[in-house]
Amino acid sequence: MPKVKTNSSAKKRFKVTATGKITHQKSFKRHILTKKSKKRKRALRQDGVVSASHTYFVKRLLRLK
Repeated sequence: MPKVKTNSSAKKRFKVTATGKITHQKSFKRHILTKKSKKRKRALRQDGVVSASHTYFVKRLLRLK
């Protein structure tokens, strides 16, 4: 039997924390930053957590389930 491959785009986008949560980088922080407030840009630096409804699907892409 061939090995099952992990989804390459998913492994670049998501990380699993020690507690098992899946984190991702937030969007809207690449360009057109002059009109966005400092507070908004600062908040976009924090990692986002994948919602409970999407966790199963992301784990399947990462071959954790």
